[in-house]
Amino acid sequence: MDAMKRKAFFEDGAVLIEGVLDDEQLAQCRAVFDWGMENPGPMATTLLDGTEYKSHNDNANPYAKERLDALVGTLPFGQLFADLWGSKHVWYFAEELFMKAGGKSARSPWHQDTSYLPWQGMHFGNAWISFEHVPKRNALEIVRGSHHGVRHDGTTFQNADDPTDPLHGGDVWPRLPNIEAERRAAPDAYDILSWETKPGDVLLLHPGVLHGGGAVDADFPDRHTLVLRFFGDDAVFSPLPDESRSGFTPAGVLFVEELAGLKAGDPFRAPCFRQLV
Repeated sequence: MDAMKRKAFFEDGAVLIEGVLDDEQLAQCRAVFDWGMENPGPMATTLLDGTEYKSHNDNANPYAKERLDALVGTLPFGQLFADLWGSKHVWYFAEELFMKAGGKSARSPWHQDTSYLPWQGMHFGNAWISFEHVPKRNALEIVRGSHHGVRHDGTTFQNADDPTDPLHGGDVWPRLPNIEAERRAAPDAYDILSWETKPGDVLLLHPGVLHGGGAVDADFPDRHTLVLRFFGDDAVFSPLPDESRSGFTPAGVLFVEELAGLKAGDPFRAPCFRQLV
């Protein structure tokens, strides 16, 4: 980890690290991904079913937790994030699975993960591991530096006609901008980052950045991505709105019981999260 990559992560909110995983580690990750697809958890969902935006998603599968906790102990992410953040400690949060197939799934709506998870601080990171060689045109896109800006309401991911359909509602957080509509009118309206990636490369991004995209098409019909989430010393519990039209609690919908005792500003910690460093 060099100073330029640290600077890019903290200032831009994302950085590509090439060749992080060797063939054996990548195969271990793919085996866990495939097991999760075959054994979905209670949070598994097909987003925007019946539309061109359809994709499969699963979060923090409790049936896979033992497998994932064991896997992350064999991967280099603990020390990698410790070096990236300058954190003495690193914990593993949970996984997320993304699958788009058949060449007919359009881009995912723009969003921030911090609209769905009770997170604040610089020591949060998502490690995006795609198993295909992903062209830049099909890659995840990030609004540079947006993790330093506004925490928006989330999108429901259920309204193909309105990608800003509010997750929580109310007046607590501002509504998402319609980034794609603005880009169609003015292509340079946002400073966008994206990268071509090869198997073994890992995209590290702060969950507070606005991100979306990752469409598949006839030339790149399938994308399978495992996301592993981590946090460090500067990780704080920042509750979601008390009342959410989508049924979210202040702790979100993941590890709600384990996080129930935390208050705004408390260090984000719970015994259920494996410490790696």
